[in-house]
Amino acid sequence: MLTYFALMRHAETEWNRQKRVQGQQDAPLTSSGRQQARRWGCALARHQLDCMVTSDLGRATHTATLINHSLVLPCSLEPRLREQDWGRWSGSKLSDLLDTNELKVQEKLGWDFRPFDGESRLEVLQRSRQALVDIAQQMRGNRILVITHGGVIRCLLYQLCGRRFLPDEPALIKPYRLHWLSYNDEGFKVYRLNEEI
Repeated sequence: MLTYFALMRHAETEWNRQKRVQGQQDAPLTSSGRQQARRWGCALARHQLDCMVTSDLGRATHTATLINHSLVLPCSLEPRLREQDWGRWSGSKLSDLLDTNELKVQEKLGWDFRPFDGESRLEVLQRSRQALVDIAQQMRGNRILVITHGGVIRCLLYQLCGRRFLPDEPALIKPYRLHWLSYNDEGFKVYRLNEEI
């Protein structure tokens, strides 16, 4: 029996707009982000989803709450779906990190990318993948909306698509789209990418 996961990133935050690294710190949704989430709730109704699971970070839970005004689904929090911990770089502007060359050096490490005092992409993959396995075993056969973060979504999809996570690889996913995975006893498969919401 297949379980389906519809993965989506939280709505726009103030730090997204400022191009700051959020990691596991939080910033409020912008007014545009709140409108995004409300629109998504109406649009997602066509998918006949059974439940929702969200990262426990504020930007994800706020997005989920706004979406759920339309969907009215059972919703649970899953800390293992948090964004990558960016350690000392959290709150920094991306332009500042690029100016010091530190980010470029780390990007060349692919899956071993690890911000100072943070976690690696491999660690993000391991915890988020196990979270989905556990959810699938508890909710076998359901269609589950997952509100999480860009880094988590990239880790899950890049691993399934055989990506090395290097800067010279072409982009795989588009922002603010729905990405579907299926799961059964044989594991995960990419079902559909970049579906417009």
